[in-house]
Amino acid sequence: MSARTTGVTVQVPAKVNVQLAVGAPRPDGFHHLANVFLAVSLFDEVTATPADTLTVTCEGPDADQVPLDRTNLAARAAESLAARHGIEPAVHLHIAKNIPVAGGMAGGSADGAGALLACDTLWGLDTPRAELLDICAELGSDVPFSLVGGAALGTGRGELLTPVAAGAFHWVFAVADGGLSTPAVFREFDRLTADVEVPEPEASPALLAALASGDAQALAAELTNDLQAAALSLRPSLADTLAAGTGAGALAALVSGSGPTTAFLVADGETAAKVAAALEASGTCRATRVASSPAPGATVLPS
Repeated sequence: MSARTTGVTVQVPAKVNVQLAVGAPRPDGFHHLANVFLAVSLFDEVTATPADTLTVTCEGPDADQVPLDRTNLAARAAESLAARHGIEPAVHLHIAKNIPVAGGMAGGSADGAGALLACDTLWGLDTPRAELLDICAELGSDVPFSLVGGAALGTGRGELLTPVAAGAFHWVFAVADGGLSTPAVFREFDRLTADVEVPEPEASPALLAALASGDAQALAAELTNDLQAAALSLRPSLADTLAAGTGAGALAALVSGSGPTTAFLVADGETAAKVAAALEASGTCRATRVASSPAPGATVLPS
């Protein structure tokens, strides 16, 4: 394959954690996780076009909160890929945001995975999938899943993926005012669990069976997030959002990842619209998004 002279656009999904089991801190500062990821149909798009030097631009909701320097995961992905191949990261990356920023739905990780695939395609590198996943893991714990999509169990710090079966489900996401720092939420988890023995994280067989079945009632009974108490400790108002969604008919509610976005599992699309409207009317969130799952991972869009 040869390098392209026109841009490449990659669509990449948000995620929800239907189980997030957190172990004790590791010597490297991370935590062992059993993280059941589910990709949902909220997408960012990352477009890579030839340029003289590496630049990043962004548009969409809360785009002003996205860093445009080399700390952006999309920029870091381009640099890492270029370094592996001994070339310059001469590319302009444009991010069209739809995934909530700093919302616990892996928006930054999605942009990293999207940029990686977009640059690999633009530069005609044909990097093996396993090597792309290695680069993803170096970039961050959630980045490999953003590349893969679908449904998967993430172990280690979340980067070691095993695909799992998933039926179709409907979701509503409530976007909070402001973000929550993932490291801050993990620090609060450590503080809250300082005096207890934290068990080794394991995937729940009952949750995996419910996920595979496509039975929303069964899945609702199994959703868990060990970071939820920490997120609620840092942002107590999220409890009102969770209550508003379940009161409006959601089958279950939980904080998505490290938050502050909250996720509501619903029976069908009609209920999703009703729950979204009730959440917006409740005044407990800034906006809502309706989505379905599972969704594909990073995908090159037709040019």
